[in-house]
Amino acid sequence: MIEIVLDTETTGLSVKDGHRIVEIGCIELNNLIPTSKKFHCYLNPERKVSEKALEVHGYSDEFLSSKKKFKEVADEFLKFIENKKLIIHNAEFDLGHINNELSLLGKKKINKENVIDTLELARNKFPGSSISLDALCKRYRIDNTRRVKHTAIIDCELLAKVYVNLIDQKEPTLDFNSFNNEKSNINLTDKNLYYKKVVKPTAEQIQLHKSYLKKTLKKNFFN
Repeated sequence: MIEIVLDTETTGLSVKDGHRIVEIGCIELNNLIPTSKKFHCYLNPERKVSEKALEVHGYSDEFLSSKKKFKEVADEFLKFIENKKLIIHNAEFDLGHINNELSLLGKKKINKENVIDTLELARNKFPGSSISLDALCKRYRIDNTRRVKHTAIIDCELLAKVYVNLIDQKEPTLDFNSFNNEKSNINLTDKNLYYKKVVKPTAEQIQLHKSYLKKTLKKNFFN
């Protein structure tokens, strides 16, 4: 299953006050494993960044003035997320800003039904507890030391790990289908990889296991 972890940074909180997007970050997951496919861009919001937003992400008006406008990346962005489930933390905020940008261009809005809100998942799983991205990283012992400021692409990388934990699917990667005899090339030192598929033994393997236990152990809990 292909999913997209998405995050944005903006000039301020509310689209009603005319605030716009200054950064979009997207990471693709294939069966919960991050692929090499990413979409990331800084944007010229065509307005000033509020002081509070500047404190959060640190993107100045001067820095953003030379970046592309949303209309220049809209088609590429929509193609990247097309027909894929979106994973967003506090989806109401990000989706509100993205759909505002799409509306300004006369394009179709993103349907909420195609979005999984990790904030809602966390709220249901840990009622009454802090469920910010930082709090969830701390809960799941995910290293977030790079998150000095809010940046969309780093937040996506962290959220991908949080999401896997929230749905109770965290496992070290061992995709046996990708083994090619003795030529398999799996990096077991990469702690960022996860895989949820269960590899079932064959009938022959089960029988061999039973025979081994019977011959080797006088008493065991498997027979």
